[in-house]
Amino acid sequence: MTTTIPIPQPELFSWTECLWFLNRGFDDCMYKISGNTVRRAFEIESEKILVEISHTGNELILDYLTVEPSPKPAAYIHKFITDWFDLDTDLTPFYRLLANHQAVANMHPQYHGLHLVAMPDLFEAIAWGIVGQQINLTFAYKLKRRLVEKYGTSLQFENEAYYIFPKPEAIANANPADLRDLQLSGSKAAYLINIAQNFADGRLSREILLALPDFPARQKYLTTIKGIGTWTANYVLMKSLSERACIPYGDAGLLNALAGLNLIENKQDKASLDAFFEAFTGWEAYMVFYLWRSLA
Repeated sequence: MTTTIPIPQPELFSWTECLWFLNRGFDDCMYKISGNTVRRAFEIESEKILVEISHTGNELILDYLTVEPSPKPAAYIHKFITDWFDLDTDLTPFYRLLANHQAVANMHPQYHGLHLVAMPDLFEAIAWGIVGQQINLTFAYKLKRRLVEKYGTSLQFENEAYYIFPKPEAIANANPADLRDLQLSGSKAAYLINIAQNFADGRLSREILLALPDFPARQKYLTTIKGIGTWTANYVLMKSLSERACIPYGDAGLLNALAGLNLIENKQDKASLDAFFEAFTGWEAYMVFYLWRSLA
């Protein structure tokens, strides 16, 4: 028997748009999509839990498919889903800004209700940022699957395996040669191990970053860690901590979208990029996400 939990959604929200982003054909091994539903596995306090998320009316529906978790894991999963789809954000102010900018005004009706699809697990977000550096997305997702299948855990349900992202300790103790065997470069293998060791030793965590006073302090803290450059720090803060001021400078997709809309003259035109984003102060990360969406 499943346990069903309703999760309220904001007024401006499109499950269809969020599913589109999750189901772009890149084989993300962290969840499975079937029709209107998403399934994802969690491991919290040694409990392995499979959930299914669907949508009906004006709310999301969370079903526990394997076991009903104890209170702390249940609270974690509820918060994870809320953060995953940024359900606490009202898009009304952002849509006002879009309407005032001719070049992107059509994004409001086209992608109406699209919320920033996040990556709430900070370790997963940083690892993904490192794995995906300077390679195409298709290959990046292949590397992610190899990493998760080798170092993560899984649970079986209805003859299917549902994977759980590796704990930092699993990669902190990894042999660099084994990571290179997955086709990770030597530098990426070293960076992943270093990041994992920072988590395992308590030098890096979501709580540490949130305790810092502002976005520049969080960005500075991350970029002091070997393997995390400015792009990775901005991407991680945008996707994992919902820092709305983040602009992942140098991102190929972002630059292609801006160039396609004639908002920058060339991909080194940082002045025009900054001038454009001034119109979206406080919503820069959302503007980036909608520009990525426009590439489809």
